[in-house]
Amino acid sequence: MRKTQIVLFLLFLSFSLYGQNYTTDDRKAIKLYQEGEDLVLRRRYDDALEKFEASVKRDENFLEAYKKWAQLLQNKGEMDEALEVAIIGDEKSSAHRDFRADFGWQITNIYVKLGRFEEGIEKFKNSLGYFSSDFKSSASYKAMLEQLKFIEKEMANAKAIDKEKLAVPLNKFHLQYFPVLTADSKRILFTKRDGVERSDHEDIFTSHWEGDEWSMPEALGENINTIYNEGTCSISADGNILIYTSCDAPDSYGSCDLYIAYKINGEWREPINMGEKVNSRYWDSQPSLSADGSILFFSSNRRGGYGGNDIYYSTRLKNGEWSEPINVGESINTKYDEVSPFIYFNNELLFFASNGHMGFGGMDLFNSKIVKGNFEKPENLGYPINDHRDQLALFITAQRDYAYYTENSLKNGVLERSFLYRFAFPREIDLGERLIVTGGKVMNEKTGEPISATLALVNLENDSTMYEFKSEGDSGKFMMIYPDKAFSGLYVEKKGFLPKIYNVEKDSLKNIKGMKIGLKPLASGEQFLFENVFFDFDKAELKPESISSLSRLKRFLEENAQVNIVIEGHTDNIGEHDYNQDLSMRRAESVREYLVENGISKDRLAVKGWGDKKPILPNTNQANRAKNRRIEIVIN
Repeated sequence: MRKTQIVLFLLFLSFSLYGQNYTTDDRKAIKLYQEGEDLVLRRRYDDALEKFEASVKRDENFLEAYKKWAQLLQNKGEMDEALEVAIIGDEKSSAHRDFRADFGWQITNIYVKLGRFEEGIEKFKNSLGYFSSDFKSSASYKAMLEQLKFIEKEMANAKAIDKEKLAVPLNKFHLQYFPVLTADSKRILFTKRDGVERSDHEDIFTSHWEGDEWSMPEALGENINTIYNEGTCSISADGNILIYTSCDAPDSYGSCDLYIAYKINGEWREPINMGEKVNSRYWDSQPSLSADGSILFFSSNRRGGYGGNDIYYSTRLKNGEWSEPINVGESINTKYDEVSPFIYFNNELLFFASNGHMGFGGMDLFNSKIVKGNFEKPENLGYPINDHRDQLALFITAQRDYAYYTENSLKNGVLERSFLYRFAFPREIDLGERLIVTGGKVMNEKTGEPISATLALVNLENDSTMYEFKSEGDSGKFMMIYPDKAFSGLYVEKKGFLPKIYNVEKDSLKNIKGMKIGLKPLASGEQFLFENVFFDFDKAELKPESISSLSRLKRFLEENAQVNIVIEGHTDNIGEHDYNQDLSMRRAESVREYLVENGISKDRLAVKGWGDKKPILPNTNQANRAKNRRIEIVIN
């Protein structure tokens, strides 16, 4: 009885090993194949590959072995080898409809992974007749169909991109990535890493443009780079605010935290952790600071998001602290990963990388327009900016001439080197209004000494601050960004001094290089031009566009409670003298009326109408007459 049971067991075992329907009758080939499957379950992948290869050597028509061999090579990232095996299997499967479908699907996927999109599209179309109706109703089939339609459309509208590897002395390290530049494009910062091992060190390096080449890269400074890992940084347009990532530091709240440092008098001050309001117990990294340093975007895997890594933003409050981060929302963040945000200089476009939106494979680059605080549906930047590889860390210059990025070099699917590249940014991607970058100095008009002043560029149509910068205290130097068509005013302010107010268009600020701004110390008898106060022709009622200057004059008087002023009105010489004097007086009274209505004592406000008696320029042309029509503030 026992002997009979043993015989029956062996027969059952034999049936279980060899009784399945394979495309081979060779028991040795089947045994090798099944040993390979067992090794896969035990994660001995190299040994499994040998078994699958040996099984097809036993029988070169063993289709199951070709399929599993190609799948395992594909899973290991050895795409070229996987494709070679899959093509052999496909060629041998002409009499097997199911395997034609399997290999057609497999080869299509490999072509897409390799970036050989045209071949992938062709193979997919040629395989459609072999796919079953059940498979065509599956989610994976529908996703591939949608992706290939997207790729075919984008390739038909491919952009002309000429990628350029940045020349030596840049790219001299083993890894360099996440490039950012100041608004004048004369300074680049990037993360340098000594190797690909987890233990290899990261630091922030910088280089300066010297007219025809980049200077030798240098570590940013001992205050910034430490024994810990510092990298993925962002810098304000003027180069005076730096936010970067540091991992595993003693004062960190999570695995990687965001830190902020300020450059004062030409030197980087000690950085500080941005605190538990911004940082979390998780990974917070890849910052992007708006041009004026008022909004911070970053990526985090903290709880409460939509997927793996989400993009958040925080705004700088009036007291200098940062707000609680806000998730940018499901229009951008998906159940997958969104990383490397970049807020363009106009604060109207957010670029980022994602593997959760429709793309070419891996991480693609997208942009989203910001309209009234809302993030619109992202757009893929298209081919060949995006391809089958991961695209990350895009940075577009304020001059919109170049886009800088990181390109990785892989070996067997594993990162080997990374380099800094750039390409001329295609004009067909809309970046909004053209921006003009200028610079200058703010000085004490009496002594010539440099002043650390605040410079605010304000949209006069809605009284919104577009950019706010500070001049450097040791040199007075500043940088300013002007949108090409904006109706704007520039306000230069420093406590203890009279403000300087410009109308950007009327004063042609965009055309001035090396602009010198002199601020007068606050003193009796001094005066300043109260620019950006608007009246209709022959009217004394203030227009709404005047609110930017009016509100700042109110604040000036509140901050200097001991100061009394005279509001003086002036006109050009068109019309009768008496009428002009009356008009100038009524306009000055309108300014006083606004201040009184908003809490300033009338006792501090005198008014005077000069009519056309005190022109600052000859009334010989329309431009001069426009400058003569003005309000001036005199310290009483």
